[in-house]
Amino acid sequence: MKMLWLAFVLGAILSWGTYVPTLHEGQKALGEGKPAAGAVRAFLCVGLAYFLTAVLVPLALLHFDLAGGEKLTFVSHGEWNWRGLGFATLAGAAGAAGALCIIFSIKSGGSPLFIAPLVFAGAPIVNTLVSLTWHPPAAGLRPSPLFYIGLVLAALGAGLVLYAKADLDTRSRQHASPSAASQVSSARTPAQQSHHATG
Repeated sequence: MKMLWLAFVLGAILSWGTYVPTLHEGQKALGEGKPAAGAVRAFLCVGLAYFLTAVLVPLALLHFDLAGGEKLTFVSHGEWNWRGLGFATLAGAAGAAGALCIIFSIKSGGSPLFIAPLVFAGAPIVNTLVSLTWHPPAAGLRPSPLFYIGLVLAALGAGLVLYAKADLDTRSRQHASPSAASQVSSARTPAQQSHHATG
């Protein structure tokens, strides 16, 4: 049971790892082949899924006492626990805002091949900086240099993804150019082709 948390980490990796490509397919299907045309409806479906997994499941766990003794109450010492309610709600808003940003990233023409690596390389860096600020190590300790090397490598990875995308876009345009020229040529009438050759 001590390593059970790793099983849930694996579950998060698998869930978030398939989130962007799955979402892209949903947008594409709802938009009848055009992801941008189905973006907002896809987000509505995401919201429905959030309701099912983030409202009904916790209510069931708390109601049937399957939450490790946790009770369905938001009162602490006779008063509403506004700090807990506030931060937990902000976390949910941040998660939903992130999902919405991914929705509009795809809607604006972003490819899931590049969106996910950028998000999942950048998010851990932000998470680390926020966590170090709110939850610094005990007794003034600081992480080892390997920790900061990891952050640099994560940033470098995001940069490499951006470079790879720019390179792929360039090669895609170069690949499309000859075919576009041949289509224009084939669309000309014989007279136009003769005039073009002599002119």
